[in-house]
Formats: sequence, C-alpha cells, structure tokens
Amino acid sequence: MQVLIVYAHPEPQSFNGAMKDLAVATLTAQGHGVEVSDLYAMGWNPVAGPDDFTGPRAKTASFSLAREQTVAVETGTLAADIAAEQAKLTRADLVIFQFPLWWFGMPAILKGWADRVFARGFAYLPGRKYDTGMFHGKTAMVVATTGTSEDTYAPDGIDGDILSVLWPIHNGLLRYTGFDVLHPYMAYMPARLDAEGRATQLAGYKARLQSLSETPRLFFHPATDYGPDERLKPGVQARSGVQRNV
Repeated sequence: MQVLIVYAHPEPQSFNGAMKDLAVATLTAQGHGVEVSDLYAMGWNPVAGPDDFTGPRAKTASFSLAREQTVAVETGTLAADIAAEQAKLTRADLVIFQFPLWWFGMPAILKGWADRVFARGFAYLPGRKYDTGMFHGKTAMVVATTGTSEDTYAPDGIDGDILSVLWPIHNGLLRYTGFDVLHPYMAYMPARLDAEGRATQLAGYKARLQSLSETPRLFFHPATDYGPDERLKPGVQARSGVQRNV
C-alpha cells in the first residue's frame, strides 16, 4: 500500500510531529510505501489564485478559480507545486491528514493545500462526486490533536460531537471527492498529559496503524437514499454526520 501523510504543524518536536514520525516508522516497517508532505517545512503557499496557473487565462474578463483549475488540469498548466502534490495523491492508496485542531478545523495551511490541490477537474467534476467521486477506491483518515478533553467533544460536550466538528472535512472534502473515510484517530489534549499519558496515546496510534484493515469506515448515505432534490427520501433515517430528519 502507498501512503501519503499530509502533515501540518509548525513545530517538528510537537506531539503532532511525534505522531507523524511514528506513522512513518510503523507503516514503513509493515512494508508500505510512505510519502510525507510537511507543509510548513515545504513553505507551502496556501493561497489559491492566478499564480496557480502557468498557461494563458481561460477567461480574461473575470477570474474564476474553478474554471481556471479545470482548464489547467486539461492542459497540464497547473503550477509545479500543485502538480507535484497531485502526483502524490494519485499514487496514494491511503491519505492521512495529520494536524492540530485549531478553531474547530484544519490549520489554514492545510485548508489552503486542499483549496489548491483538490482542483476542479482533478478532484471533482459534475457527476463525479460522492459515490462516483474521482478518488473512489482510495481511503483517507484524519489524525488530529486537540487542546481540550475528550469529554468536551462528546455528543453532549460543550464543543460538540467530534464527528460533527469534523463533518466539513470528512464529508465536504474527503467523501465529496470519493474517498472511503476511516474513523478518525484523536489524541485529546496531549499538552496537558504527562510523559506516560503521551506514551499511551502514541501506543494507541501505533495500534491503529497496525490494524487499519479493521478500522471502521464512517457511514455516508449512498446516492440512492436521496431524491432528485438531493435531500433524503421520505422514510430514510438520517444516519451520517450532522444530517437529521426534518
């Protein structure tokens, strides 16, 4: 299996850094190929815009990122840094997104990586989303740390159910583009733990990496559960993420 780890933390000696290093060592020891995109070390530019394209503009009167991405994918005129990351994604069977949860989401540098790399024409097109997504057959997993406890991210916790917090990533980025999405691995408030507690979290992550084939996949309703208005059909019980019956 080929694995891509997209890693977003500015401090190599952070707990996120330790988790990334552990993943590389554990997966390599299992015989998997591993590539790492260390976004801070790469000096990744997270701002999508006209500089993402090396060819002539598709339309000069006004700028549309989606339109320009589509044409650039078709003509091979995406910027070199984007093309390199897309090549890594193409090779990968499993993609791990490793990051600290900041303001209930990904760090801006990782969001910007997705904005630029998950380009229209490469990651999605009309009719090529969700069940028919362009990354169908690939698997993804979020691995993240938090600053507060697991209780705060419980369904009745003050921060809300962690799966609801991650819904924009799990559904809006990963499932939207066709990935099967594994249940996330969360390391809750490692900065507040002692050495033994952090070692326990790392051991848990290593065990997860050694049993990926047994890790449950998140449920997403198939296309057949939706009507022509793209809402759940009457009688279909909402089961995924933040969806609910109304």
